[in-house]
Amino acid sequence: MNEDRSARYHRLRRRAGIASTLAGTVWLLGLLATGGSAALAAQAVAPGPLLPSPLDRILSIVVIITVLAIGWEIVSFPFVFYRTFYLDRKYGLSSEPASTWLNDHCKAIGLGLALTIVAGIAVYGAMAIAGRLWWLAAGGLFGVAALLMSRVAPVMLMPLFYRFRPLDREALRERLLALSTRAGVRVLGAFEWGLGEKTTRANAALVGVGGTRRILVSDTLLKDYSDDEIEVILAHEIAHHVHHDMWTGLAIETLVVTVSLYAAHVAATQAGPLVGSANPADLAVLPLMMLAAGAVSLLLTPIGNAWSRHNERRADHFALALTRRPAAFISALRRLGAQNLAEENPSTPVLWFFHTHPTIDERIAAAKGFEAA
Repeated sequence: MNEDRSARYHRLRRRAGIASTLAGTVWLLGLLATGGSAALAAQAVAPGPLLPSPLDRILSIVVIITVLAIGWEIVSFPFVFYRTFYLDRKYGLSSEPASTWLNDHCKAIGLGLALTIVAGIAVYGAMAIAGRLWWLAAGGLFGVAALLMSRVAPVMLMPLFYRFRPLDREALRERLLALSTRAGVRVLGAFEWGLGEKTTRANAALVGVGGTRRILVSDTLLKDYSDDEIEVILAHEIAHHVHHDMWTGLAIETLVVTVSLYAAHVAATQAGPLVGSANPADLAVLPLMMLAAGAVSLLLTPIGNAWSRHNERRADHFALALTRRPAAFISALRRLGAQNLAEENPSTPVLWFFHTHPTIDERIAAAKGFEAA
């Protein structure tokens, strides 16, 4: 029963996600086909006989990125709403009213737009400085930015969407802090993560790096799971820091972004004349570059997912070896799979393109093997 329900839920989510992406793609293609991107770029550039000043150039970048982003948001919004709110409510995974969802969505749009504008300015700045190798310089900038975000996200970004407070279960808090110390991972502290106000899902995490690293345990996890189960779940999260998975994941993501930016460069120089310019720095070809970069990033998704699944298997083994609690690990996986409506038997293509974790059955089988050994 749960398998059929979870499979249907995830199938509908995937279809809505694909439809959302297609709607945005049609929006960008329409701009290119009708000459809308060229007209938009021409209007964004400050008038006058002289070359635009750096400030004028920045304002032009801000205008065209804002228009493209808002257009994408408008055409994809119905599918996003269906995927992230309606389906979650229908399948019992959401506990928030529509007003709260909309408020969070607007905050995410504003934050995403601000970050996209900064990224766009950085990309066009790299074009001005590095010339034909702009994609390489921009890829390096992305890596640095992602590193900075990993430090500030727990402190500045996550509190915009969730409530946090110090974990007040003293025995559990000391147990989790001792676990991290035993694993050689220093943390700032342990905090209760207010997921229950918005979702019925349960989760735990170890977020941040250095001085911002902290343990997060959701209130939904604290409510229904034993201390042994919470400990093994956190041990899995600690493993990612022990094995430096964030750094290897960041390296892979930076490589994917760099390759995608190179694809954007090739698209602009080779196919750009079809839309009026072969110069990547011309704002009129930005939609074409976005489409090319997005397509290559999508094609490379299975590589990142495969590496992530490798890391998850290794983290499971580490958690079992650190805690020696295979029974608690297995029961926690089963309960999380049921509570979070995990997809139990995805097809191979679905696993490659959509799953960053092995299936629950595979992870439980590995835990049973560890217990037997």
